[in-house]
Amino acid sequence: MSVIANLDGSLDCVSDEELARLHPSDRDDEEQTERPCSRCGGDLLLHWHGPFMIGVWMEFCPACDAHCPAASAFIRWYRDANRDSKALPQLFEDWETETMHAHGWARAAQPAPPPSAPAPPGLAPRGRG
Repeated sequence: MSVIANLDGSLDCVSDEELARLHPSDRDDEEQTERPCSRCGGDLLLHWHGPFMIGVWMEFCPACDAHCPAASAFIRWYRDANRDSKALPQLFEDWETETMHAHGWARAAQPAPPPSAPAPPGLAPRGRG
């Protein structure tokens, strides 16, 4: 038996069998279902839910997004047979930022790490004193 929280905070008792029917274990979570571009009906390179809880569905269409700088860089990388996989995280982040900006969202600046505590007085570094 599993307990699942609802948005209103109430709990539902759901059997493991019911959960298995809702989320088949043989489904590959990495594989995206085919869906057409909502703008032109063409094939999508990628579709992605925006950052958690904002309700934005991001689509990456080579035809519709070719004019966007980050998207076109991603498209060039994707079509390059000799592409460097190390570039993918930054290309994806740039595309996500560009797409979210088009929806009126901006990526928040990363907070600076807190300053480290000063060394206790009277302690000298090794090799000195």
